[in-house]
Amino acid sequence: MLAYLIGAFMVYLIMLSLGELSVMHPEPGSFHFYASRYISPASGYAVAWLYWLNWTVTLGTAFTAVGFAMQYWFPQVPVWVWCLVFGILVYLLNVIDTRFFAESEFYLSLIKVGMIQIFIVLGACAFFDVIPFGQNGSPGLSYLKGEGGLLPHGLAPLLFTMVTVCFAYSGTELIGVAAGETSNPEKVIPMAVKASLLRLVVFFVGTVLIVALLVSPETATVSKSPFITVFEEMGIPYTADIFNFVIITAILSSANTGLFASGRMVWSLGHEGMMPARLARLNRKGVPVNAITFSMIGGLLALASSVVAADTVFVILVSIVGFATVAVWLSICVAHYRFRKQFLAEGHTLSELKYRCPFYPFVPVAGAVICIAVMIGMGIDPEQRIALYCGIPFTILCYIACHLTRKIRKDIQPEKEAEAASPCENTVD
Repeated sequence: MLAYLIGAFMVYLIMLSLGELSVMHPEPGSFHFYASRYISPASGYAVAWLYWLNWTVTLGTAFTAVGFAMQYWFPQVPVWVWCLVFGILVYLLNVIDTRFFAESEFYLSLIKVGMIQIFIVLGACAFFDVIPFGQNGSPGLSYLKGEGGLLPHGLAPLLFTMVTVCFAYSGTELIGVAAGETSNPEKVIPMAVKASLLRLVVFFVGTVLIVALLVSPETATVSKSPFITVFEEMGIPYTADIFNFVIITAILSSANTGLFASGRMVWSLGHEGMMPARLARLNRKGVPVNAITFSMIGGLLALASSVVAADTVFVILVSIVGFATVAVWLSICVAHYRFRKQFLAEGHTLSELKYRCPFYPFVPVAGAVICIAVMIGMGIDPEQRIALYCGIPFTILCYIACHLTRKIRKDIQPEKEAEAASPCENTVD
């Protein structure tokens, strides 16, 4: 619970920084744009690829997960069939119209959020013995305090858990990606930022609190959801079926969001000339179909690697994802710090900002410090160290690729200008 509370505070700091940047520059693929403009072009290139890989790998694992979840009801149907069915569905929701994506995401999120609220309310009732719970009633605070007190293993596990917390909170920053397609970002973005802390505390910390109060540490296992355990102890019928349905909607929501975010990152790179220009093309409805298709192919390749090279390629991809979330958040804090300094140095005043982050520079500095602390936690924990071993070299490769790409563009540009100066020669050719 402490890790989730610290994580919620960390994410809120990042959201405050992102809010100011997003309102000032409502650009699709915003993280790439902010890092490129206020840190360096190579940093923006690396951030875009890290974030793209983050959601693309998530996309591939989501299709696998929903396939296994569907086998609970249809064990005779192969997993790959469900991967194909739901892959096509998610792809169509993203490429037909942005409104289709928004509507589908609204209803998918509504189901999981509704279930979380039910879980918290019923869990609280069980804790206070308002409704029956198990054979002996509510365990009270016994599981929470337990043997050894509140922190039986010291502070180290708290630091290690922060990486998992960051993964759980990833996606909150998507308001920055969506800002470029929002009709009124000056109004919508600040509202989303203000609501983010409350939602994180209620939905994440609230559910973890209920689980910690009602599920014994000795009986907790990864083979069975603690949510199912709590509902079964309450005597609620069809618990497994209910939660299997909710899990499927949550997975599809993640896949839907992942394709949206990764597609916008590819579009942003194409728009900036760091990838082929055709990836920056929009259809009549303003949807980057080529970029979304490219990301969908990436997700399918990630899915294939989980089957063909599960112990090598897939492990590396997942490790980079663990590093990518924190690295992107760190870039947001650094970009916001440099943006505000540059904004004032150019002679602007704070009154010109349509949304102003409070407590500057504490907010971006504190957010960056916590992000760095999480990375240190990755390095200390032997099980999570691979995230740095894979994430840092990947980032370095992105920097090298960016410089090579810019050099090639500089070499090609004079040739294009020469061709443009000789129209008759072009016509003959």
